[in-house]
Amino acid sequence: MKILKLAFISVFLTLSYCFAQDKPTATYTLLKPDRVFDGQQMHAGWWVLLKGNHIEAAGEPAGIKAPESAKIIELKGMTLMPGLIEGHSHLFLHPYNETSWNDQVLNESRAERTARAVVHARETLMAGFTTVRDLGTEGSGYDDVGLKTAINKGVVPGPRMIVATRAIVATGSYGPKSEVAEATIIKGGEEADGVDGITHVVRSQIGHGADVVKIYVDYRWGANETAMPTFTENELKVAVEVAKSSGRIVAVHSSTTEGMRRAIAAGVTTIEHGDGGTPELFKLMKEKGIALCPTLAATESILSYHGWKKGIGPVPQMIREKHYIFTEAMKAGVTICMGGDVGVFPHGDNALEMILMVEYGMSPLDVLRSATSVNATVFKLAGLGNIKPGYLADVVAVEGNPVEDIKVLKQIKLVIKDGINYKQE
Repeated sequence: MKILKLAFISVFLTLSYCFAQDKPTATYTLLKPDRVFDGQQMHAGWWVLLKGNHIEAAGEPAGIKAPESAKIIELKGMTLMPGLIEGHSHLFLHPYNETSWNDQVLNESRAERTARAVVHARETLMAGFTTVRDLGTEGSGYDDVGLKTAINKGVVPGPRMIVATRAIVATGSYGPKSEVAEATIIKGGEEADGVDGITHVVRSQIGHGADVVKIYVDYRWGANETAMPTFTENELKVAVEVAKSSGRIVAVHSSTTEGMRRAIAAGVTTIEHGDGGTPELFKLMKEKGIALCPTLAATESILSYHGWKKGIGPVPQMIREKHYIFTEAMKAGVTICMGGDVGVFPHGDNALEMILMVEYGMSPLDVLRSATSVNATVFKLAGLGNIKPGYLADVVAVEGNPVEDIKVLKQIKLVIKDGINYKQE
């Protein structure tokens, strides 16, 4: 018995040694750009050391101790930044000048829309956006949850996804609509009525995988299709309470003054678009810590689809209003999230929103913060949005210095997400 016991111990130790020998060691990558934007400030001459899927060190070269086995990537003339975070995306939509929203929802199969979303996800990642907050599939059910799972499993390349699934609309307010009153057609959001109804829908969407709750607090359902509030203030307060009790943030589509007022009173997390915003409302948003996602690029894109040529002729009223709300929100100190409502315009052109934010008066450094550390904080994304030891290895490099020329954000040369190098030019 003693001999057998000793033999067992010997075999156990041998197997343990073999397994220990076979265990893969974390790989190191040393990045040597001209400068590093760490999510807060720009630092000339910094290096960044990655270990596996985390950032091991960042700072002056003298303080970086890289092992001899580390892979070195020279990034001469480039700026290294945290992976960019898209704050308002619809991966299941494509530009309306290709196919109208109604026709996409009504006439494109779920298979086609998912196939397009897979392509859009890759284009987004290659553009340097390693995370997206996707605010509704617009008629494609819970397919965003499946796409997120496929990306996480490595089946297809794409950004990290924060998904809203179907989004929530008041009954009768949202499209598509039919001239045949009795017709049953697919809707771009999930309808809800009353306190009990909206409570059920919030919980149902969370149960189906929603990371964020998206609500349309107003829409074009007034007389002559004018935008009017949808849910009552009490309905919204209950929806926010239910969502936040699960740890979810709440994003709301709002394009009217009264819709914004109700959303602010309800304590939502972010207001999308913000058309109808006033100095008084922005003051309340600042006091309550509610962020604005202005979606400048969507407004300009939609107008261009209707014949507007930027820089030629008078500036349309919608553009003047967008300038106004953006300026007033900044004056009030409202937190500005970077999110363009991409899907209205082409996926992969996400940086257009950042370029417009500078054009509308925000400093390039603040725009970079908005697309990294600010979005990470507002969306509760731990370990993202900054280049710091212990943070996830989501980093991108651009040619040149975006603080000097924000347009270089369209020249992404390196994309590393979760420690995996997806693009290197």
